[in-house]
Amino acid sequence: WSAGFMEQKSHDLIAIDHCPVLVPALQNATQLAAAFGRPLGDCDVAITAADSGLDVSVKAERKAVPRRMDVLTDVVRKHQIQRLTINGEIFIATSSPVMHIGKADVGLPVTSFLQATRKGEETLAALVLEHVKGAKHVADLFCGIGPFALRIAEKAKVYAADNDKLAITNLQAAVKNTQSLKPLTAQTRELMREPLTPLELNVFDAVVVDPPRAGAEAQAKSLAKSKVKRVVMVSCDVVTFTRDASILVSGGYVMKSVTPVDQFKWTGHLEMVGLFER
Repeated sequence: WSAGFMEQKSHDLIAIDHCPVLVPALQNATQLAAAFGRPLGDCDVAITAADSGLDVSVKAERKAVPRRMDVLTDVVRKHQIQRLTINGEIFIATSSPVMHIGKADVGLPVTSFLQATRKGEETLAALVLEHVKGAKHVADLFCGIGPFALRIAEKAKVYAADNDKLAITNLQAAVKNTQSLKPLTAQTRELMREPLTPLELNVFDAVVVDPPRAGAEAQAKSLAKSKVKRVVMVSCDVVTFTRDASILVSGGYVMKSVTPVDQFKWTGHLEMVGLFER
């Protein structure tokens, strides 16, 4: 979050005292972000309201050298930060931030990807669960820390894959510590360069694909050659969604529905969930 916005036709920052889209836990985010400017200079501050407390990651021009320790520690104490990371290094952590997903508690890796809002994640997950309903074996590709995989595993066997090694490690740990889940196998895999092959895909009743903004062109081409009956495509980019959807349709799928989810208030961005069936 930024502590200010840029004046029109200028590079000058105008301070703001609040942001109307922030959840209560982040109402002081602008003041918190600004507090790092004094010890660290120009910096980008990312703040996540984890279920267990605030997780803050700072990219700064200055290092957290000993003479700046007291100031930074005071910021952590004042704002009750659970974990502070500076330039990729954990500066202080009282414990690992945790997110509640379905029945599971998942540790949050540093700078891990999450949906913009909890309500947005829950809405997307509900749509995904409805679209894979009845499937006994599901693949969740680009799974992150498992917001879909962990919920699906309450009803079906799941294979989950992502290139984020820490996210997969934390997902595996969450599976071990959560009772009453169906078998969930999580694997680190670079799906952009090494998509699941048609032979690998054919063991699944349904496949969920939630790629980054660049989309999942290679995986869509492989799915188009597979025998998978249902594909659920989650996307935050209309252009790449359209491209990947066209690949699936050319491979014999029918687009049954597309549901937009507006979790980015006052912007032109949309999340969307598409269901494709053979």
